[in-house]
Amino acid sequence: MPLSSLKIVALTIALAICSYLYLQKRQQRKVEQAFAIERGCRPVLPRVPYKWPFALDLLKIQFQAYFSGHSLEALTPYITIAGTIRLELWGVTGYITTDPENIEAVLSTHFEDYIMGTRTLALFPFLREGIFTQDGHPWKRSREIIRRQFVRVHKQSPQILSSHVNDLLSSIQRADGFEIVDLKPYFFDYTLGTTTKLLFGESLDTLSNEERDTFRDAFDYASWCCGIRIRLADLAVLYNPPKFRNACKLVSDWAGHFSDKALKYRDQFGEEKAYEKYAFIIDLWKEMGDPVLVKDQLLHILIAGRDSTACLLSWTLFHLVRNRDVLEQLRKELSSVPVNVELTREQITKLTFLRCCLNETLRLYPQLPLNLRYTNKATVLPRGGGPDGQSPILIPKGSGIGWSTYHLHRNEAIYGSDARIYRPQRWESGELIKKAGLGAGFVDFNGGPRTCLGKDFALMEASYAIIRVLQAFPGIRLPPGSPNEPVGAEKQSLSMLVAPQNGVDVLLS
Repeated sequence: MPLSSLKIVALTIALAICSYLYLQKRQQRKVEQAFAIERGCRPVLPRVPYKWPFALDLLKIQFQAYFSGHSLEALTPYITIAGTIRLELWGVTGYITTDPENIEAVLSTHFEDYIMGTRTLALFPFLREGIFTQDGHPWKRSREIIRRQFVRVHKQSPQILSSHVNDLLSSIQRADGFEIVDLKPYFFDYTLGTTTKLLFGESLDTLSNEERDTFRDAFDYASWCCGIRIRLADLAVLYNPPKFRNACKLVSDWAGHFSDKALKYRDQFGEEKAYEKYAFIIDLWKEMGDPVLVKDQLLHILIAGRDSTACLLSWTLFHLVRNRDVLEQLRKELSSVPVNVELTREQITKLTFLRCCLNETLRLYPQLPLNLRYTNKATVLPRGGGPDGQSPILIPKGSGIGWSTYHLHRNEAIYGSDARIYRPQRWESGELIKKAGLGAGFVDFNGGPRTCLGKDFALMEASYAIIRVLQAFPGIRLPPGSPNEPVGAEKQSLSMLVAPQNGVDVLLS
């Protein structure tokens, strides 16, 4: 066939494909329009203003904010334009909401209408296959395996945390000779130790300090890069620097250290004996039969077990030393707790003001401050449409819907005029829990079917550590001259979670 004829055939095929896709899209729009009319949907009128073509100036603002140390606060003027707004980027329309009813729809009532979408694309080089990158049956399978392990740990006494808390106190005491001590790295080492021992079955003592530091730096860097990739959405593959790839490999190899050790132990002593020591890893192996998938799942547990509780501890101590009245009220409650006796779950549960402090920390610094899903079919959010923003809105198939728990939790309509102040006393009466529980006004550990499985463990782990730290260092306080800015003015390090960028500096005595 002559070359010119081949070109004509190729052009004809290309035109046919384009025509087919156009007709499909047109038909989809008709179906969606009928769907919207049937449910009384109205368009979302407020939108994020932009000046550059394809709204590239908004992308620039996002990245400037990400590198500023004030990422979330820098987005406040845009995210709070209205309860639900349109965001037009790359010529594609997405939506951002801080409306509790809409967040409830995404997390719970219309959960099956949403998938991870480009979030998986962004996280996959780092976390690979696991609960934070999966949808559908694979996600349900991963969640059930992990749920069993947290049930196993939760059934044990809080005394399993005792040795880890003692190690935390010993590490801090060794630094007591320094004029100022940053508690943040100690908290991250503490939660890393509990995760590896209680869930992976192996102590951190099997790794040198250098290996731990190398892992920590690689893990933190890879998480930070994932934050950039998430913001690039479909273009996440464009950000893949060699240092990121090396960090992902190092973290993966580190997780492999634990999975390989458990599987070698199984080969040597048998599955039953191995299950006694490495319950989680052996359970993963029995379910999946693939050492690579086992290793991938361990990385997801590290995110949940290490980072979430360490950030909770860091922000709580950050604000306790800046709010002496709160610290003294908590000290008064803790005065009834014996110092040299193992703590029970009942003793910790009775410390209601301690839980108020943790709730207040999670309000201002939720575990997932920003989140994102994509629709797998046309669906409806209950509010945001029309001139008053009270009508339902159509979210077409393939649309992105983001929400900011960070800004939701600072909503004065829910939390009062002092919503931007660290005040745990707001939780004491219990009325706020009832109020915030309407819809999704308080999303401390995500919500709906994807609620964090380690929530109870994280709260117990953080509570135990705070009790002992305050008992061991009764003179703990903010160093003179340290900044005590209003809430939101402090520098924040944002990756998938948010942590104090400049640490948690204290004087111990």
